[in-house]
Amino acid sequence: MANEAFAPLGDKLVYKTVRTSRLYEQIVQQIEDSILKGALKPGDQLPAERELAQNFGVSRTAVREAVKALREKGLVEAYSGRGTFITNGTSNAIRQSLDLMIRIGQHEGSTHLAELRQILEPEIAALAATRIEEQLLVTMREAVATMDRGLHDPGAYIEADLDFHLALAEAAANPLVLSLLDSIVGLLREQRMKIFQVDGGPERGQFHHKKILAAIEARDADKARAAMRAHLDQVKNDSKGSSPEETPHTTDS
Repeated sequence: MANEAFAPLGDKLVYKTVRTSRLYEQIVQQIEDSILKGALKPGDQLPAERELAQNFGVSRTAVREAVKALREKGLVEAYSGRGTFITNGTSNAIRQSLDLMIRIGQHEGSTHLAELRQILEPEIAALAATRIEEQLLVTMREAVATMDRGLHDPGAYIEADLDFHLALAEAAANPLVLSLLDSIVGLLREQRMKIFQVDGGPERGQFHHKKILAAIEARDADKARAAMRAHLDQVKNDSKGSSPEETPHTTDS
């Protein structure tokens, strides 16, 4: 059904590869333009997330955030088990902006984000260790490899970092968990950008990503939980602009 719904559009729509730090905004703009021109009409189904990522030449994280923005604008609607469809633009109300809450709170907002991650992500990692499927393991491995290559490329590194953590959330096989992480992905991107500027931050992050991945591959929930807690401690320290005393500066697992 998905292919039938989108196949006629595939012959007319040619999207351009996007290459800026705000990738999702360009994806949103291109899809909006297609709707305005009538190339996409109400009821048309968008391709699957992975296919859209390949078409635009971006990460799945950027596609997820673009689809979220399109939902907030009332331009698409996502249905579990069916896919994402173009709407008539009047069915959805704009959601409350978590970004605005953080900006108003300034320092307190950053602290709240760190606390939320410490509450959620260790248990997400533990669940993922027992439930993950091979396709998501491949996504995590690819993300780690991209981060290895992008230690001096903040755009590539940060998008791969987000893909890594969202793959864990998806592997937990709980749609509410994935929705929660998706809802704060913009805030997570800003947090990662700050940490990337800290001397040795990307390398320390990679050390912990590889520890988490190893625990997930071993299907060891306890080690996955502990590895994520150690990573979030590193994130907390680097967010303050200081290097943790005993965190390795290596990318070796």
